[in-house]
Amino acid sequence: MPLSTVLHYDAPWPVFTLDWCKTSGMGAQRIRSGFRLALGSFTEDYRNRISVIGLADERLLLDPSGFEDENYGEGYTQPQDFVVLAEAMHGYPITKVAWEPASTLTQAWKASSTELLTSTGDALRIWEYFADPNSDVKPTSFVGRSTQPPTGRLTQKIALSSSKNPNPTSAPLTSFSWNTIAPALIVTSSIDTTCTVWDISASSAVTQLIAHDREVFDVAWVPGSTDSFVSVGADGSLRAFDLRSLEHSTILYEAHAYRNQSSTPSAGRQSSPLLRISFNPLDPNSIATFHSDSPDIQILDMRNPGRPVLELKGHKAPVQAIGWGSAEGSVLASAGDDNQLLIWDLVNSHISPRQPVRSPGISSSPRPDGSVRSLTDPILSYSSNGEINNLAWSPPMGAMSLPGGITTAPGEWVAIASGRTVKALKV
Repeated sequence: MPLSTVLHYDAPWPVFTLDWCKTSGMGAQRIRSGFRLALGSFTEDYRNRISVIGLADERLLLDPSGFEDENYGEGYTQPQDFVVLAEAMHGYPITKVAWEPASTLTQAWKASSTELLTSTGDALRIWEYFADPNSDVKPTSFVGRSTQPPTGRLTQKIALSSSKNPNPTSAPLTSFSWNTIAPALIVTSSIDTTCTVWDISASSAVTQLIAHDREVFDVAWVPGSTDSFVSVGADGSLRAFDLRSLEHSTILYEAHAYRNQSSTPSAGRQSSPLLRISFNPLDPNSIATFHSDSPDIQILDMRNPGRPVLELKGHKAPVQAIGWGSAEGSVLASAGDDNQLLIWDLVNSHISPRQPVRSPGISSSPRPDGSVRSLTDPILSYSSNGEINNLAWSPPMGAMSLPGGITTAPGEWVAIASGRTVKALKV
């Protein structure tokens, strides 16, 4: 019996952000609980929602065309492979949602019976997700739109807004990063040019700083560090900060777009906003980023700031999302307005006939002639029916024993959001 490599879900609202759970959950259904995603909507009103969806049955990991049970396969032309486990009203549009890191499970300040999610929008919100360990989903409920009520609960625990802004309607938050070493720490970015470090165990701000000259679009902790983080923004720069020395920051990368053809160097010189950043989880020196309205992705080395060491040139329209896999340390996923999800291997792909990549995810120092090497051929691609807003990797999954004596191969999955549709793809 063939194994399924694509799982499908249609949400009742446009999905803007999503994240794959980092743990196996609290219930007994360990295979199923590994396939849980948090979703957030982004509509121009105050009716946005945050939800948790999960795999309804382990048999959905098998290709439905191989089922011998006619009743099981009946009506499976447009399956809903996921069902809603919990949902809550969010109000303000959700800019990012994420599950707690696995390290949170050992923290004394967190209830052992719940899992945490975080979202940003008008505030940093911490949510508690409680899954009923005795609940189960009937096998008939995953054909078409499920009418079974959610089996879990999602409740807001705290909401944190800017500590320096007495106005209750503080500037919207654009993104955040959860520290995996000290999971009580979360750093957020805002359109008011600031970044704020929060201690969610104390429900308070640790520090707030002006990070950029214009809006800050994304922020990320340096892997393995509780003191250092980087951010990108509308001023076109990528900057590094250290909580032990906040008097200054380090500009790792800064670029300008010459949008107007002119013989005068200063004419038409405008900042080219950087939208997202993503660290290689196995190499804290390797960062991926991309510019607004650009189809290219820049790979940077923190040890050699100032210029990309590699550019990925495979998209035909602006990129909207990037993310590293965590199994090998050299695989990056990207998605964009060309309806394409591309998977890149920065080690085993042909980059240059004279200068191969030296280590996982990192190319050698910038070339003396000032040129930047490029990679144009991804190892995998997937075409969606519409523009892809976001993506999320699953944690590495081991082999799983399924009904019928079938065993899945270990590996990772990538989930993508395109309009109201969520697809989970086996890599």
